[in-house]
Parts: sequence; C-alpha cells; structure tokens
Amino acid sequence: MSEYDTPSAEIDHDETITLLQDLVRIRSPYFEETEIVEFVYEWLADEELEPKYQSVYEPDITGYEGNNVLARLEGSDPDAPTLLLNAHVDTVQLVEEWDEDPLSGRLEDGKCYGQGACDMKGGLAAVLVAFRALDRMDGELELRGDVILSAVVDEEGPYGLGANQLLRDGITDECDAAIVTEPGPILAQSELENPALLLGARGRFLYDITVRGHAAHGSQPERGQNAVVDAGELAGALARMDVGSHPQLGDGSVCPLSIEGGGETLSVPESCRLLVDRHVVLGEDADSVLADAERVAADLDLGSDVEIGFREAPAADVRYGPYVTDEDHPLVRSLQAATASVTGQTPSVGYFSSVGDFNYFGHRAELPTVIVGPDGENIHGAGEFVYTDEVVDVARILVDAALEFVG
Repeated sequence: MSEYDTPSAEIDHDETITLLQDLVRIRSPYFEETEIVEFVYEWLADEELEPKYQSVYEPDITGYEGNNVLARLEGSDPDAPTLLLNAHVDTVQLVEEWDEDPLSGRLEDGKCYGQGACDMKGGLAAVLVAFRALDRMDGELELRGDVILSAVVDEEGPYGLGANQLLRDGITDECDAAIVTEPGPILAQSELENPALLLGARGRFLYDITVRGHAAHGSQPERGQNAVVDAGELAGALARMDVGSHPQLGDGSVCPLSIEGGGETLSVPESCRLLVDRHVVLGEDADSVLADAERVAADLDLGSDVEIGFREAPAADVRYGPYVTDEDHPLVRSLQAATASVTGQTPSVGYFSSVGDFNYFGHRAELPTVIVGPDGENIHGAGEFVYTDEVVDVARILVDAALEFVG
C-alpha cells in the first residue's frame, strides 16, 4: 500500500515544512517559551481544535511560571484506549558558534537548519499536523478512542516541569499509551537510522556531593585538608565505579560534571561541591545508586568529610527513571504497521541513551511509551538541522498508528 492509499495522505509536505520553519524562527529557550506557546495555541485555535492552556508553576526552586498547550479529540467509544501525543516547545539556549542566524529555518538539501530544528521542532510540527489530520477524518475512519495532544514547556530545563505538570494534574491518568516525537536515532544506545522506534530509555540521577576539609595557609598545605583535591579523587573513583547493565538499555554510565570550591588567594580549600551525572538502567533505584556512591567514598577513606545526596528537586518523585516498553504492545504493533505503510520499510527497534519527558511517561506514569521522531544532526549545537522528509514521514506515521491503536 502506498502512502497515498492511507489516511496519512491528508498530510501535505510543503505545508508541514512551512510550519516547521515558522516554529524554528521563534526563539524559545527553556523558561522563555511564551511566544512559541502562544503560536502553538493560536495555530490550533485557527484550525478549530479547541486548545487549552495548562498552567505550569514551580515556585520554590526556579520560580517558573508558564503554560503547556493541550488539545483533545474525543472518540466515539469511552472504553477504547486514549493515546497521548507529546512534543516539547523549548530549546537549549542559543549557542554562539553559529555562522548564520540560528533561527533562520533555512532549507537546503532536504534539511531545515536552526537551533531546535531537530530537538524537537521537527517533532512538534509533525504532532500538530497529525493531530489536525486525525480531526478531519470522517466516515469509517472516525476515532473510537481519544487522542490528547500535549505541547509542553521546559523539557530542556532541569526538571521537565511541563511534563511533570501532566502527571500532577492527572492528564496521564487518562491515557493508555504515549508517543513522544523526540529525535531518536541520534541518541540511541546503538547505531540506528530512521525509520526507527525507541522502546525505552535509561534513567538519570544527579549526585550533589559536599566535601568538607580543613583550611590552612596555602604555603603549608600539609596543615590543612584540601577539599578540592579530595573531591577530584572522589570524582575519578566515581567515574570508574561499576554500574548496572541491561539487555535492552545497555550499560549505565557515570560522568563528573563540575567541581566548585576554594577561591581564596592563598588558602587550602575547606569545602567543595561536586556534581556527578549517573545514568541508570532497570534494577537501579535511588537507594542503590546512593549506596553505590557512599561505598566508593568509604573505600577511599579520604581525610575530608563527604556528604552524598541528590540534586534538589521540586518533589521527591521528580526523577528520571528507566523504562522499557514491550515489543508486543499494541501501540508498538500499530507503529510498526504504520511505518511500513508510510515508508515501505520495517522500522528498527532501539533504546534511548539519555533522558527526557518520555521517562516521566514510561517510568513515573507507567505508560507504554514509544519515541518516534525525525532525525538530524548537531542537536544542542551550531549547525543543528532536521531532515525535512522525515518530519513529514513521522506526521503520516502518527496518523496511521493513532487510527490503528485507538480504533
């Protein structure tokens, strides 16, 4: 069956890419998403898709106030499954190395360039046009189950506050499965090319470690206990420690991120803060991860006192846990069939190496969650681009898969 024999034929290539360019041209670093949120809301409203703002508020750590955009297509059967289609609207901060306008949306050789083009305004454009196409279905192709669109803020920020709000307000409680249109292959655990379905992801903890030594004059370091030296030794030991492994998710990882301490003109540093990334797999949780680091520190028998905890979070459950979705789940089968129909290829299966909103859905909300999105290169860096044909393919896959999954 060709793509033009399927419901996904509603997706227009050029119109989709124009929308992509419009999105890329809006500056939207995390915590600064107001303009793009309003654009998405107005686009949905103009298409008579009845969007709603969902307030996102975190007063204690970040002071953040913003809005997600939600929309819902109601199916005919209340017992049919509900599918969540999710994309984030924010980007990282604009990097300085661009040799052109980082928000140009320039098209060249099947690529659209700009900060956030791949991560993930390509996926956002795909979700929007797919959602509209599903609304326009009629006759025998009407939806039995509901489809919820969530365009969320702050995925690139420290806590994923937009997705967290979906859980807090019970939106995910109404859902039976989720699709997130992040670029998958570029951050997969193994080498993949689209079409691909990513059926899980590692989790993440961030160790926040305080090392306390003893100050002394810098000309007599032997009279003090150098917290910076001890923190460096601890960072090296943590980087070498044994981590978990999983058949699908691969190995965990440890990466020291920063050491902050000292600074006096000529004094032995008496305290130091160490931040260390820890990516985890199934079977590793907060208790085991904390115990691992405490064991490493104890084995070193440092002269400094070491206090190990995790980065402060808005709530105890705001963590990125690992998850795996069963290859036999109906959503996966629907996406496999849709991908074959749209692209003529059987999709590869892989697993994500890092974390994102999908961890909140797959781990915290316990929803079968699949990542399927357009790929590109240079995400988070200068020269970022997304493959435009893949944006259109993903939109068409979403339409056919949603129709199959919700009935």
